[in-house]
Formats: sequence, structure tokens, C-alpha cells
Amino acid sequence: MISEQAWEDAELIWEFHQMHHEPRPCSVAVGLGSHDLGVADTTVDLYRRGMAPLIVFTGATSPTTRARMPRGEAVHYRERALELGVPPEDVLVEPNARNTGENIRLTRALLEDAGRPIESVLLISKPYEERRAYATARKLWPEVKVISASAPMTFAAYVDSIGDPKLVIDMLVGALQRLTLYPAQGFMIAMPVPDMVTAASTRLLAQGFTSRLADTPAP
Repeated sequence: MISEQAWEDAELIWEFHQMHHEPRPCSVAVGLGSHDLGVADTTVDLYRRGMAPLIVFTGATSPTTRARMPRGEAVHYRERALELGVPPEDVLVEPNARNTGENIRLTRALLEDAGRPIESVLLISKPYEERRAYATARKLWPEVKVISASAPMTFAAYVDSIGDPKLVIDMLVGALQRLTLYPAQGFMIAMPVPDMVTAASTRLLAQGFTSRLADTPAP
């Protein structure tokens, strides 16, 4: 059983991970590959709303997506976008990225090679990855304006969609840990974590929500 305190702590971290940006028109919409095909759906929705004239899906495969997306996350995302009616010429694929940093670096290189001038990026991720994605893009693509976006979902609705409350809380804690580790390694800009969020994470760690922690300690 997950305690009431753990639910409250997880919901607090969930809210912190989201940037709460208001979507606005950008040069490109970049959908970050993952196990969650909803990222593709959200990207298409924003495209249809006129928030970007071009979509890039980025991502190879990982141990958690290899079975579900054998052709690669970005390829499956593109196939979903085409199913939803997006013209093929408006969807580019970056099929090699295996982490968030590579998502950003390789997408940037793809667009430069395509001769597409980019001033702003609408960055679409899973809801609990918004802040991490934003911090990574600000570090690795500092000259562009970055707007973070994700599917508008409550914490409870996301847990229901995944069907595994402990796994979701593990992912929230792991994403928060990376926000504190990775700036020192040069992977992202530093973003302050409020004391109440740190305290919530500490309580969850003590209760064993640890399966998605990064192995590499901060240098």
C-alpha cells in the first residue's frame, strides 16, 4: 500500500516537474521519444493548433521501448502523426538519440543540416519530464527560446494511464535526482529545487521509491 503521505509527496513533485508554460507559436515542435505514445498525440495537437509548422520526433529505443517500438521511438511517433493526418513533409525523424541530451543535440544538428532556421522550440515530453527537458535544452541549445509542454493531465490520471503507482513515483523521484546531479556534469542548467520538494523526495526515498535512480553520482 502507498501511504497518504507518499501520495501527497508524489503529487508535489509531479507539479514541480511541470514548467506550466503557456504554449505559443514556435519555429518547431520537438517530441521527445519515450514509452509514452501520448507525447506524439500531444505534439500533433499543438501542431494542429498552429503552434509550430514543423514537427521533429527524436529517439531510438531503450530497454523499456524495444518490444513496443521495435522500429524506434521517433519512427513510431511519426507513424502515429501520419495516422492522425499530419502531412509527411511536416514530420522529420531523428532516430539515434538515446538520452535527453542526444535528443537535443541531434535534433539541433538535423535542423541545421536541413537549413531550417530555428528561433524557438516547443519541447514536448512526458509531464514529469518537462523541467528536465527544459533544463537540458537551455544548456545545449542556448540561443533558442524554449517552451515546455506535455499532455494536460493530473497526477491521478497519469497513474491510472500507466497502471503502476509505484513505478510512476519511482520515475518522479528519479527525474528529480537527475535535476540535482546533471548540472554539475554539464548536461543541463541548474534549476533550484524548493526545500519542500527536496523533503518530499527524501521521504519517498526512505520508503523505497528508488528503482529509477541514476547510477552515476555527482562528480
